Amino acid sequence: MRNINNSKLRIIPLGGLEQIGMNITAFEFEDSIVVVDCGLSFPEDDMLGIDLVIPDVSYLKENIQKVKGFVITHGHEDHIGALPYVLKDINVPIYATKLTIGLIEHKLKEHNMLNHVKRKVIQHGQSINLGAFRIEFIKTNHSIVDASALAIYSPAGIVVHTGDFKVDYTPVFGDAIDLQRFGEIGKKGVLALMCDSTNAERPGFTMSEKTVGKVFDDIMSDHKNSRIIIATFASNVDRVQQIINSAYKYGRKVVIEGRSMVNVISTASELGYLNIPDKTLIDIEQMKNYPDDQVVLITTGSQGESMAALSRIAANIHKKVQIKPGDTVVFSSKAIPGNEKAVSRVINELSMKGADVIFQDAHVSGHACQEEIKLIYSLVRPKYAIPVHGEYRHLKAQADVARSLGIPKENIFILSSGDVLELNADNAKVVDHVHTGGILVDGLGVGDVGNIVLRDRQHLAEDGIMIVVMTLEKYSNQLLAGPDIVSRGFVYVRESEDLMEEARAVVNDAVNNCLEKGVTDWGKLKNVIKDALSDFIWKKTKRNPMILPIIMEV
Repeated sequence: MRNINNSKLRIIPLGGLEQIGMNITAFEFEDSIVVVDCGLSFPEDDMLGIDLVIPDVSYLKENIQKVKGFVITHGHEDHIGALPYVLKDINVPIYATKLTIGLIEHKLKEHNMLNHVKRKVIQHGQSINLGAFRIEFIKTNHSIVDASALAIYSPAGIVVHTGDFKVDYTPVFGDAIDLQRFGEIGKKGVLALMCDSTNAERPGFTMSEKTVGKVFDDIMSDHKNSRIIIATFASNVDRVQQIINSAYKYGRKVVIEGRSMVNVISTASELGYLNIPDKTLIDIEQMKNYPDDQVVLITTGSQGESMAALSRIAANIHKKVQIKPGDTVVFSSKAIPGNEKAVSRVINELSMKGADVIFQDAHVSGHACQEEIKLIYSLVRPKYAIPVHGEYRHLKAQADVARSLGIPKENIFILSSGDVLELNADNAKVVDHVHTGGILVDGLGVGDVGNIVLRDRQHLAEDGIMIVVMTLEKYSNQLLAGPDIVSRGFVYVRESEDLMEEARAVVNDAVNNCLEKGVTDWGKLKNVIKDALSDFIWKKTKRNPMILPIIMEV
């Protein structure tokens, strides 16, 4: 007879909670694990030089024999970006809708992994069996086409995971969200709902993506004589479609600039998610053959990223596009929290060069506001609520919405990444915590930069470095040359010769002192130099540069 205690479903978020980004959740039932999403996040301000952060999947490595596959809700970086890194250790099949698989294949190609990874295109309404689980893909709307919610059927009950979603009754491409299916699954009895919390603090409904199309029409009719540059998220295929529609309507050619934008657009049009009228798209090289009032440039960089096309254009370092007075630049996005400064810098740079910058009303969110969240809860009627996708304040806001709908407080779980929630029809509780965290990717190095290296980078960035070089004679330990001091990022040496002279004298005394006492251990000698120099520098300047003694022997 099966032990009742073992037959619980375990839900383990390995990333993505209390932050926006790095979404990855494991669902475990006895000997089956299914992983939903596998995203990356972008570095925090204090992660100097780091390119991206991927989730630590030690738990999946330890249980590799149970892992049946990755199920992906949609093609955004914070849901697919870590796949090429994680699949190197956990090579299991990937299941997702057509466009999502297309974008994942593009990533795998860049990492030369296309032939090593199994992938399967699933259609909305289809189900797949993975170990003890059956997973059904449900059509939703989001700021990228082909987004899915998942109904995860396990012997312990059904969990509905919305993925990132909004309710859009008039989407630009394809059908509206399949609300009917949410209701049908709700009637069967749903154990838990994991719902997108990104906009849970905002009352009301999110506007339809279609409303932005009208804004583009207005902008183009108001700025008939200027060149129009529109910055938006590369992945927002519907937004690009509407810009192309407006451009075509007003007789303008479209140029697409920015690597990620070109990737997504070519994948989407190959797979039939974009309808581009003949002869509308032109290459950036051909732009000079057309007058300004016949061109629209769609570009990346709406978040002020320093390497993205728009920032390079604004800073005058783009090889092919220069801003000129009279250009109209539209930000078709909202600044992600933390990027406001960068965005405002780019807006200022563009305005100084004489461009007319528009950033109102040219964007709608891809995430559900409170009324849509309530709609999903009312259709699904879950026993337990598990808010996902958001910082703590967003998860808390959704917990409040769930309570207002009558879900008892003890049935709402605000989890942290790494929590293990065990649940079945009788009860649910957090029983354990597994190891999670971010692994830093810097260039080609994955995980070789950790906290200590970051701390050193911080130290170097804030206080600079002083290098003390000296030469000792082998055996006799006589000081042959030095000590010389080289500094970088500490003070401008030419104007501080006295300080450097004094510093040298301090080190000299300390070294001679040691040698007279017969200290021959280099470790001890280096520590004495560090202590003497850092005391002196702190007294004189109230700074703490990194001090590196280098001893050579001849």
